[in-house]
Amino acid sequence: MKRIHLAFAFVPLCLLAMRPSEPMQWYKGNTHTHTINSDGDSTPDEVVRWYKEHNYQFLVLTDHNFLTEVEGLNSIFAAREKFLVINGEEVTDSFEGSPIHINGLDLREVVPPQGGSDPVETVQRNVDAIRGMGGVPHINHPNFFWALTADQMRQVRNNKLIEIYNGAPAVHNHGGGGSPGLEAMWDEILSSGKLIYGIAVDDAHHFKGEFAPDRLNPGRGWVVVRAPRLSTAAIMEGLEAGRFYASTGVSLSDLRMDGQGIEIDIQEKSTFKYTTHFIGDGGRLLSKAHGLKARYRFQGGERYVRARVVDSMGYVAWTQPVFVDQVR
Repeated sequence: MKRIHLAFAFVPLCLLAMRPSEPMQWYKGNTHTHTINSDGDSTPDEVVRWYKEHNYQFLVLTDHNFLTEVEGLNSIFAAREKFLVINGEEVTDSFEGSPIHINGLDLREVVPPQGGSDPVETVQRNVDAIRGMGGVPHINHPNFFWALTADQMRQVRNNKLIEIYNGAPAVHNHGGGGSPGLEAMWDEILSSGKLIYGIAVDDAHHFKGEFAPDRLNPGRGWVVVRAPRLSTAAIMEGLEAGRFYASTGVSLSDLRMDGQGIEIDIQEKSTFKYTTHFIGDGGRLLSKAHGLKARYRFQGGERYVRARVVDSMGYVAWTQPVFVDQVR
């Protein structure tokens, strides 16, 4: 993976979190995957090896209601800051039969499912419990069994991350039957004025046997985090500050933002073509650009602006939203 410098942060919080003397790098990683410690088909060692061999720099192991030990894995795989394994858990709860799953990243201890009197309280109690164990929460696959709506997720406090893409075959990323897809739900939450960041994951379970659309294979979705070093603290800080983009296959070579607008440089693949959509309030298309460079100049009146870059094979990269009044 090409590591490059990102010239500007997304919001002032990001600038405050950086020391000017620290060079920043891109680190590719996945925050949602499973091993034989829950319902995966491979050992932690085998899972980590797959990601390292496929040019990731970090991985969070998130078995269902189980905290997989990572110290030994890091002693094997993390020599000279080449790879980082972070502990995590998919806190696996439900409400009236609907699955409500919240990932906890970098936990001190296992977080048991907390339950609740309705979907919002169920999510909130699990988010609070994850925070109480020193972890970073993110809401998983809200359309899995159509468990959560945008309005319900909007009401959750102290959570900054939601999955806008999950590589599992039955999570309904694109919605259907009158129910919105995950990206549309993201825009609904953002349009309410709540800042939340979108992540892509593969939710991998199946590392052995056939790689096929109806299996939960790795390599389908990931995040690329900008951080000064490959450490758990730096990666967690980058995620919570929105210093990352999400992807299913498009790589960015540079991403710049200032008080005038957003500029994106795309890393070219041979023969591929690219279209960048700049999106604002309510999911409205603000501007569209073709090619390896795209720029949007703030016009005034936008609540937020984000970008979706799509290549000619249908792979996507999503930048995080910029709330315009915070950067002008």
